Amino acid sequence: MEELLIPVVPMSHTAHIRSHRKPRRSASTIAMRAGVAGGVLSTLAVAGASGAAHAAEPVTQTLELPTLTADLAAQVAQSADVTQQAAASYELQAERDAAAAQAAKQAKTDLAEAKKKAEEEKKKKAEEAERKAAAERASRNAERATLSASVDTGSSDNSSDNSGSSIGSNSSTATGSAAAVVAFVQSQVGDAYVSGGTGPNSWDCSGLVQAAFKSVNIDLPRVSQSQSTAGTQVGLGNLQPGDILYWGGAGSAYHVGVYVGDGMFVGAQNSSTGVVKASLDYDPPSGAVRVL
Repeated sequence: MEELLIPVVPMSHTAHIRSHRKPRRSASTIAMRAGVAGGVLSTLAVAGASGAAHAAEPVTQTLELPTLTADLAAQVAQSADVTQQAAASYELQAERDAAAAQAAKQAKTDLAEAKKKAEEEKKKKAEEAERKAAAERASRNAERATLSASVDTGSSDNSSDNSGSSIGSNSSTATGSAAAVVAFVQSQVGDAYVSGGTGPNSWDCSGLVQAAFKSVNIDLPRVSQSQSTAGTQVGLGNLQPGDILYWGGAGSAYHVGVYVGDGMFVGAQNSSTGVVKASLDYDPPSGAVRVL
């Protein structure tokens, strides 16, 4: 119990003077006031002790968890299934993305390999074409040398009549329009052969002949059959530079070329050889017509 402290009021400096002293309180009044003060202090002491006792006790809080009902369990299971399905979907998408990336990488590799093979094949074909062209040039040079030697020794027979029983020429020098036609076709040697081609860098046989005569303002039919009857028929033993040679029958020819003299002709032969200058012995014609 706490002690009740009663403040002591100091006496006035005039307290010793009788007329200034305070009146004395009665004993009953003092006793009553002491009793009241004691009761109040007792009440405060009990209240303080009770509060201290309550403060010393730990406070415990109880939380009530929700009861796991059947519906809640089903929802939890469904949520787990959804989560599992989402994870499986993500995993499948990742696998697909990886497969697509791998396929793209493989396609890129295959494309590079295909390009490399195509380049090698192209190079190989170019080398083969160059070898063929070189062989043809060598063959033509050999034929020219043989023909020159034959002419020099007088072994060739250019005395046949117009029946065409043997191939020859009474003239190997072109003049006038014939020289222009010969110069035109010879300038195209080495060009490509393309079916239906009419120049300037690719030709078929009748397209080349038509363009050659067009250069001297002579209009010829477009196709070989008509060109084989476009002029006067001449024997193969009486050819002159500028004459049109044909293969097949007159009016039904399947190929044409231009005689350029010295037993040689120029023609757009096929896609393998292109436009070539070759000996008449290389591919003997069936007949010839003279337009100039």
